[in-house]
Amino acid sequence: MSTSSARAEALHLTGERTVPGIPEETYWFRRHEAAYLALLPHVSGGTVLEAGCGEGYGAALISGQAERVLALDYDEPTVAHVSRRYPRLDVLRANLAYLPLRSSTVDSVANFQVIEHLWDQAGFLAECLRVLRPGGRLVVTTPNRLTFTPDSDVPLNPFHTRELAPSELDELLREAGFEVELLHGLHHGPGMRALDERYGGSIIDAQLEVVMGQLPGQATWPEPLLSDITAIRAEDFEIHGERLDESLDLVAVAVRP
Repeated sequence: MSTSSARAEALHLTGERTVPGIPEETYWFRRHEAAYLALLPHVSGGTVLEAGCGEGYGAALISGQAERVLALDYDEPTVAHVSRRYPRLDVLRANLAYLPLRSSTVDSVANFQVIEHLWDQAGFLAECLRVLRPGGRLVVTTPNRLTFTPDSDVPLNPFHTRELAPSELDELLREAGFEVELLHGLHHGPGMRALDERYGGSIIDAQLEVVMGQLPGQATWPEPLLSDITAIRAEDFEIHGERLDESLDLVAVAVRP
């Protein structure tokens, strides 16, 4: 078994936790990586808490910019994996509803593709505000409800509790006591738009057609599609403040006053 396959099996992939090195996961991994790379300047230096670290690759990226990174996740096998694979990180197992840190002790909190899974989003943001030092930053990414589940107020993804539109994320952050410094959206860049055209309007739909109704790991991927997916890079995505309602993911930076 390859290293990537063993890693995927150990982490019980559900489609919600992206793992590097899996060819079929390349689109989602690069999409998430693009957000990490864009937000690195906002979490450089000091102590950074990644609340919901998943596989740990993002926390490892941040560790190249920060003095210390605390990687927190609730899932026990995930915590064990991150501890083994990324020894530079300080890894904690905890519930995001109660962050296991003293007040005003971290410089930044990173929360990537996690808040849509939480039942008490306001309570989590209150905890982020508590553990941040004054002037500290919270960076958040989350799917844009307007494009992810455009025809329903109820998430179609069974792992999501509440998805957010741009105005809803902005309001949630401000009501928690944050000042919103940046609210941008992630879009397909020129290369990705070319793939959308090649696959009938949506490279995402082309991938979903392969896996829908099939057991994990048993999908048969057409070679041209898999080849196109594995060639995707983080640079193929754009993050900016234009056409926010059309973005795929929301990208926010909020400051504790």
